[in-house]
Amino acid sequence: MSEFVDEARINVTAGAGGDGSASFHHEPYKPKGGPDGGDGGNGGSVILRADPSVGTLLGLKKYPHVKAAKGGHGASKRRFGARGPDRIVLVPSGTIVYDEDGVLIADLAGPGDELVAARGGRGGRGNARFTSSTRQAPTFAEKGEPSEERWLRLELRLLADVGLVGFPNAGKSTLISRISAARPKIADYPFTTISPNLGVVEVGESSFVVADIPGLLPGAHEGKGLGHRFLRHVRRAAVLAFMIDTTAIDRDPLDDVDVLRAELEAFDSELAERPSVIVASKIDAGRDHLAEIQRRWPEAITISSVTGEGIDTLLRSMAAAVSAARAATPAPVGYVRHVVRDQPLLVEHEGDAWRVRGTRPERVVAATDLFNEEAAQRLGRKLIAMGVEDALERAGAKPGDEIRIGESVFDFEPG
Repeated sequence: MSEFVDEARINVTAGAGGDGSASFHHEPYKPKGGPDGGDGGNGGSVILRADPSVGTLLGLKKYPHVKAAKGGHGASKRRFGARGPDRIVLVPSGTIVYDEDGVLIADLAGPGDELVAARGGRGGRGNARFTSSTRQAPTFAEKGEPSEERWLRLELRLLADVGLVGFPNAGKSTLISRISAARPKIADYPFTTISPNLGVVEVGESSFVVADIPGLLPGAHEGKGLGHRFLRHVRRAAVLAFMIDTTAIDRDPLDDVDVLRAELEAFDSELAERPSVIVASKIDAGRDHLAEIQRRWPEAITISSVTGEGIDTLLRSMAAAVSAARAATPAPVGYVRHVVRDQPLLVEHEGDAWRVRGTRPERVVAATDLFNEEAAQRLGRKLIAMGVEDALERAGAKPGDEIRIGESVFDFEPG
């Protein structure tokens, strides 16, 4: 049985763009064939895609570094470099994605929902792209854009119609093994279940998914016992089933529902309003409490997962509650937060030098072959057009000062 993992921190790195080619057409009797350098290919992106065949984040927990392929370089005769293939990473439906600052950027709620986690760099243009009436033989080409890289935190919230909630050893695992094909580990000691189990239940022509949430304790919303690590899985359940252990001897089982509801409300106030059913389990061994339970919770359904008593009644009640919840609440819809990643132009001191920050100037510098005089002159004109020279002068930069843009260093020469 594979390990259940519902949290992972991953590093995603897209592929860099391929370099454009600076070449000229060579053919007998055509000494001036002209520039024919092709473009570099775009780098591959890293894409997270929800897929029902995946049930855990175990693979990403073990191998957190995910990289996409680089784009191929351009070549002569206007040959374009190959595009780097995207790296598709399959994750479970219900995966939540946060950036490094803890900002929610995607909720991959359903199969097929996807997020471009790191976008591939654009391929550099070959010198054939830069011909004009005034520049008929450009000797330069662009370099490919660098790859995008960042850390993300993934959190899985199980997609289930019914969430079984109860104290440890309340009979949740036994029930889910009785009503579905799931075969969780079962034993007579607390915390038998250390990870959620899912089971598909069929009632007549309909079916629904039941999740066995590991046992909760008072203070679970503060992290006690298995704590809030599994409480988040309850958020996805359309219906909650509160399990009362009629055989409990270390507490009054009649208080179980109130205690469990209080824990859920403390974790997420919306859970207090979630449709629910109350299930008195192990009635074959705890029949002495039956009269008290029926007085305190007249709507409770009494069952025995061992003998099968009350199981049909419970399933019909669950199916009706799920049907009503589905009608009242639309299916979860995927969410992707489209963030503008372009950083505005900024000039600041960095030691004895000036640091120019900004997506556009950093990108154009990275794409320039600084050892090519024609390309360097073109870069200077583009930086002036972007307002970099004006920003440096406003900040107090003087001729001869050291200027840093990305990985490159320049001397400030206005004009």
